[in-house]
Amino acid sequence: MSAVFALTASLLWGVADYGGGAITRRLPALTVVVVSQSAAATLLAVAVTATGGWSGGSAVLWFAVAGGVVGPFALLAFYRALALGPMGVVSPLATVGVAVPVGVGLALGERPGLAQSAGIAVAVAGVALAGGPKRGGQAVGRRAVLLALGAALGFGTVLTLTAHAAGGAGLLLTLFVLRGCNALVGGCLLLRASRRRPARLAAAARSLPVLAAVGLADVAANGMYATAANAGSQAVAAVLASLYPVVTALMARGLLKERLLRVQLLGAGLAVLGTLLLAAGG
Repeated sequence: MSAVFALTASLLWGVADYGGGAITRRLPALTVVVVSQSAAATLLAVAVTATGGWSGGSAVLWFAVAGGVVGPFALLAFYRALALGPMGVVSPLATVGVAVPVGVGLALGERPGLAQSAGIAVAVAGVALAGGPKRGGQAVGRRAVLLALGAALGFGTVLTLTAHAAGGAGLLLTLFVLRGCNALVGGCLLLRASRRRPARLAAAARSLPVLAAVGLADVAANGMYATAANAGSQAVAAVLASLYPVVTALMARGLLKERLLRVQLLGAGLAVLGTLLLAAGG
């Protein structure tokens, strides 16, 4: 059952990434972040209340607050990259953020195994190839690649902070604080922007069901992954859940008719493989 939960998490994350990227081609990325994260925070508040998790608060939740401040900027970068470049390239590049917790472990004295060392090398090669020659295929601009890598750095940082907070305060409460701070920080930025362009709020209201679905799918994926990690091997769960870029790429190919060069496909594949090696070696 652990494998089923992990694969379900991968499916949900892939769908959420596709949905967020697709709607960002019509709405500002900031609007997508705020509305989707607000929906996620609302669902998590209900879950924390139902499980009596409010009493689990402690000082370690400040790590979740820090993650909640970093998160909106990572999501902004990611959704903008998905809107600018082919999803089949952008989504795999963002997965290399798993290198951040690995780097933290190294800084704390851990030594990488053979799989982790190979994963780092393979992921770097994948990033280099994923941009690919533009001739004869869909261009992957430098900005999209840099935004995807910036998002990866942010996601890895959030992952590290969240793991530390969840160890002392519980997963649901940690995720609520994280998503709530995401919505709060993003909301302040959106309020400032909406004063200049009020029409954006009306557009967001019309797309509310889709935006809420993106946030809810993301939260459900987090829950499925947590269940998988607790029900079986965390390493296996991490590897299987890391396959979500495949879902995003297949949806983009089927629904958006994306066509990538072979070198781009190779680079995206290597980025995913490097992520799997890093996760398996953790």
